Amino acid sequence: MTVLAHEIMTPNVKAVPQSWTMERFVRFLTDNEINGSPVANEEGEIIGIATLKDVAEFRWNTSREDMEEAKLTPEEAEDARRLRMMIFEEMGKVPVEVRDIMTPIILSVDEQTPVGAIADLMMKEHLHRVFVTRDSHVTGIITTYDMLKLISDKGLTRRCLD
Repeated sequence: MTVLAHEIMTPNVKAVPQSWTMERFVRFLTDNEINGSPVANEEGEIIGIATLKDVAEFRWNTSREDMEEAKLTPEEAEDARRLRMMIFEEMGKVPVEVRDIMTPIILSVDEQTPVGAIADLMMKEHLHRVFVTRDSHVTGIITTYDMLKLISDKGLTRRCLD
């Protein structure tokens, strides 16, 4: 008997509002000991996903030096550095919201999807999590941690091998 998505998913996924600040989002992830969360619009519809990786990439992209500076004269490089610092200083006054860092692509599977197909999707797309839906409504999430249940639960392992 095939193992299906609804059998290993984590139900009752908490989505964060797209208007939350990045700092509030990071606090939420830390408090809940998770690495990512679905993002919802004002109507409560899932519109994307945001992760700690998105936060790290945003921070890295706003702090790194442009590789083109290697072609600048020392004076031009100093002017560029001053300008970048001034821009970042002003950007720091405007809070970054989750909508600014989230990935707007939503990949999902139906509750009745066999876990083998889910594993294939996760491997092909390099995903650590995928939403589970019923009638186009999110009912849960499957993460790489959830997929480990297939190995640690002997009954599920046997069913996967059949």
